[in-house]
Amino acid sequence: MTEVRMLGPGEGEITTDPEGTRSDRYLIDGALTGGGFALVEQVLAPHVLAAPVHLHTLEDEYSFVLEGRLGVLLGDEEVFADAGTLVFKPRGQWHTFWNAGDGTLRILEMIAPGGIEQLFRKLAEPGGEYDPETLPALAAQFGCEVDFEATMPVAERHQLIF
Repeated sequence: MTEVRMLGPGEGEITTDPEGTRSDRYLIDGALTGGGFALVEQVLAPHVLAAPVHLHTLEDEYSFVLEGRLGVLLGDEEVFADAGTLVFKPRGQWHTFWNAGDGTLRILEMIAPGGIEQLFRKLAEPGGEYDPETLPALAAQFGCEVDFEATMPVAERHQLIF
C-alpha cells in the first residue's frame, strides 16, 4: 500500500552552501520515484550564479519560477523568466542559471530522470564547493560536464556572485 507523502512549507531535507547564498530543499527524491524524477526547491540570493556552465547527459531539467527573476543561459541564448514561467533545459545543452533580480529567487527544479539531486547534496558538503580542480571529476560521476572558462563571461556580464 502506498502512503500519502506530504511536506509542509519549510519541511524536508534542506542543504545550504557555506556562504548561505544557495539552498536546496529536496521535495521528492529520485529514490522515491524509482528514478523517474526528482523535485527540488532552489533558493538563490540576489545576483547569485547557481552553478558553472554545465551540461547533463542523463536528464532534463525544468525550472518553474515561484518568486523573483531567473536568468538562464541556454547554449548561446540568454533568457529571463519571472514568476509563473517554466524554462526547459534539455540534456546535452550547455546551460547555467542565476538570480537576475534584487530579491530572493525561488524555483521548483524538476529533474527527469532523477539522480542528479545527489550531486547537489555532495556540493553542499564540506569540501564540495565549486572548485575548478575537483568539480569536473565529481560532476562526471553524475554524467555532467562543467566549463569554468565559459562561466566567467556570464558572471562578469551580469555581475554575479559565484
